Amino acid sequence: MLCALPTLAATPKGDWLLLPERVWTGDGDAAHRGWAVLVHDGVIAAAGPVASVHAPAGTQRVELPGATLTPGLIDLHSHLFLHPYNETLWNDQVLTEPQDYRTLEAAAHAKSTLLAGFTTLRDLGTEGAGYADVSVKRAIAEGLIPGPRLFVATRAIVATASYGPGPRGFRPDLDLPGGAQEVSGVDAAMAAVREQAARGADWIKIYGDYRVGPDGSTAPTFTPAELKALVDTAHQIGRPVAVHAASDAGVRMAVEAGVDSVEHGYGASEATFKLLKQHGTAYEPTLTAVESTAEYFEHYVPGKSEPTARMREAERAFRTALKLGVTIGNGSDVGVFAHGENWRESAAMVADGMTPAQALHAATDVAAKILRQSEHFGRIAPGLAADLAAFSGDPSTQIDDLAHPVFVMKNGISYRSPAATP
Repeated sequence: MLCALPTLAATPKGDWLLLPERVWTGDGDAAHRGWAVLVHDGVIAAAGPVASVHAPAGTQRVELPGATLTPGLIDLHSHLFLHPYNETLWNDQVLTEPQDYRTLEAAAHAKSTLLAGFTTLRDLGTEGAGYADVSVKRAIAEGLIPGPRLFVATRAIVATASYGPGPRGFRPDLDLPGGAQEVSGVDAAMAAVREQAARGADWIKIYGDYRVGPDGSTAPTFTPAELKALVDTAHQIGRPVAVHAASDAGVRMAVEAGVDSVEHGYGASEATFKLLKQHGTAYEPTLTAVESTAEYFEHYVPGKSEPTARMREAERAFRTALKLGVTIGNGSDVGVFAHGENWRESAAMVADGMTPAQALHAATDVAAKILRQSEHFGRIAPGLAADLAAFSGDPSTQIDDLAHPVFVMKNGISYRSPAATP
């Protein structure tokens, strides 16, 4: 029988009275001063003005002066099995780092993410590490390691010979491990979805386009029939679908096929974003990934350099989606940059036109809705899971305050906290 190892200084479930300076619930835009939150056995029992919240004897009181308590944050586009490309290039991570080692890295990344106040992740592909995300998810759920709630996509699905490592730039006689599961044809596409679901995928991740043009330009990789078969098969067995799509044609094909969320969307036109709005398709802009790769490979220096062409393209897409009222979730593509710095995506969305409150919604209640989990977490309300985080300052008015977590609780268990007093 496996024995659960101690996880950080995790404090068991029980009764907690949290007393921050402000509480931002996710039900509105403004934080409430003088509120308290009562947690009982992993669930939010009450939230409201201090005088209205009655704590039973023996409740642990946690004072959080100067801090704002929010729902636990959610990142809808993460890669726990990757680390920044300025440390090790993507090809080298997939080709040279053993899967066992990458799984240990993923566990460390999960810990950093949780301590940063992110209590839920949608992890969109192991990038060559097989189905190891399913084991990491299980280890977190069973308390063996600390980490956020995980919704996993396992291997992701790509069109044959469209994704790395290779086939470009490597000898054609080499049999290289792939960053995702390759398929061609409707039957193979349907089989891949069923296999990944059976292995434990909560979401199906598809690469709807990639750099397959004769000049390396981005173009759709699947036929409409293949893409529709992937989406329909996933939906038939209760798995929503996230599609990587950066070109206008790729995004449009994905939306027309009925996908549930589009990742990146940098080249999408206003007409195509109108289609997202019409279909109710969610959009994760991954602005921080573009900025990070600009730093690594285009000599961009934050605060000093002019935005690169790719950064301007990503900003244009984001502002267009925001203007049209497309559902925008917080999805950063963390792994391209350091785990635990997920807050940078919220800051980037504010820099590109959102209010701080809108960015907080994108990382809490809106993200929970995209995950189909609104009845379980994403707001501070009685009956929901006690997934909570507190930050020094007030991120509902100054989004950069998300960089300063002082308290983290997931499912009623405290992982980061000042000393609690009886």
